[in-house]
Amino acid sequence: MLALIGGTGAGQPANLQITNRLVVRTPYGDPSGALTFGEVAGRPVVFIARHGYGHTIPPHLINYRANIWALTQQHVTHIVAIASVGGIRADMSPGTLVVPDQILDYTWGRKQTMFEVGEHPVTHVDFTEPYNAELRAAMLDAAQQTQVKLVDGGTYACTQGPRLETAAEIRRIQNDGGDMVGMTGMPEAVLAREAGVPYATLAVVSNWAAGVNTSQKRIVMEDASEIVRQSLSGGVYEILSQLVKQGQS
Repeated sequence: MLALIGGTGAGQPANLQITNRLVVRTPYGDPSGALTFGEVAGRPVVFIARHGYGHTIPPHLINYRANIWALTQQHVTHIVAIASVGGIRADMSPGTLVVPDQILDYTWGRKQTMFEVGEHPVTHVDFTEPYNAELRAAMLDAAQQTQVKLVDGGTYACTQGPRLETAAEIRRIQNDGGDMVGMTGMPEAVLAREAGVPYATLAVVSNWAAGVNTSQKRIVMEDASEIVRQSLSGGVYEILSQLVKQGQS
């Protein structure tokens, strides 16, 4: 069964035919909300809203461990995380869809592991390639099948939030090799790796990052949210439906 994690602007998928919801308790506390079960293209899918169903949980307070644990207890085979990002690279203008292949982590104070001190031996997971290659390839193939333009590759820079970045911070991220910037990619990706579940991100570029577009004086979140809404209905859901049809469930 495929698991979907929805981010800012990506609430319950419009193509999800709901069958039931489940409240899950975890050893790490409460997840962001109940798990929503349903079908996409006739196949089972489970969904969770990363920020809560009322979008009330800021990025730095999301219980990433509880969310990933709750999904893995449903024996999911893959996790696709939908995330809105600011574009830094020239080909990542608002409305672009991207499947990133690398991560830069600028967050702090977030619980980064399922393996707490004293409960498990020290555990190191290989994170050379943070996103699952096979799942990324499947998403790219699904995009090709549905004729939805999808950028292959790019480095997702994860910042702490909830404030947006300064222009100077974006310049630093760009110098570090970051191509897009978001606030929720970590530790979600590494927790999925610890859980042994293939994980990949489908990023929606909602706006230019601070200072990238010199004609943009400030970032208007209402405009960014509208870009995400249009991108979801104009390509994301098509890719996800095709992905499920191809057997990623």
